[in-house]
Amino acid sequence: MQFFLVLVVGVFCVAFGLYEKLIDSCLHFFKNIKKNITFLLPIILGALVSIFVFSNFLQIAFNNFYILTSYAFIGLILGSLPIVFRQAEVSKINIYHIICFILSFVFSVYLIILEKYSLHSFTDFSNSYLILSGFLMSAGIVIPGVSKTVILMMLGVYSIYLSAIANLNFTILIPLGIGLVMGCVIFMYIINFLFSRFKSYTYFLILGFVMGSLLVIFPGFTFSFEYVMGILVSGLCFFITYKLGKINNKN
Repeated sequence: MQFFLVLVVGVFCVAFGLYEKLIDSCLHFFKNIKKNITFLLPIILGALVSIFVFSNFLQIAFNNFYILTSYAFIGLILGSLPIVFRQAEVSKINIYHIICFILSFVFSVYLIILEKYSLHSFTDFSNSYLILSGFLMSAGIVIPGVSKTVILMMLGVYSIYLSAIANLNFTILIPLGIGLVMGCVIFMYIINFLFSRFKSYTYFLILGFVMGSLLVIFPGFTFSFEYVMGILVSGLCFFITYKLGKINNKN
């Protein structure tokens, strides 16, 4: 369930023009503390509410209405993609935009395949390896469409990570946290640099990651009542998100 929440929140932050501001506020927090707190606090509170409240609702929805819920998410995300495209502010798509999109899409699909077949898990970790894992894990937090779950599975740390959270095992959580903080700062600086120098290409990379990640949500399709209703729900969610994006764009 974490993946769906992180994916939707990340995409919506980009779609509604918050992502660049979010990165900039985090990196330059102490330059204008009052202004940055005013901007960041509602986002942080909203994220906490979604984790502790909406995640329970999402769990119930997926358990009882898996097809409809999956298609609803697909509609919500697809409806935001035209808005993300407008954020790229590109007048004409060139071959480099297409290459950026394809590379990130293929990489996203590759991560999904790794998640499906990555069953290995280790039990003995050095602190340096945990710091490295936390560092790489941060990419799944900072970059929309990239799942930190996949990254931790690739590194064989995911089960240990879940166990450490459940049991508050700080010998695991502290080095992971150190790497996570370091990674978030470094990746935010990288993304901030890319936005300042290669804005349109960066947005096309994000679009590729998001489109690839949708394959995780897609539940398949058969000509049955439930799947047809799923398509209709997806269309409705697409329309709502697209309209909200247009209203936000006018403001």
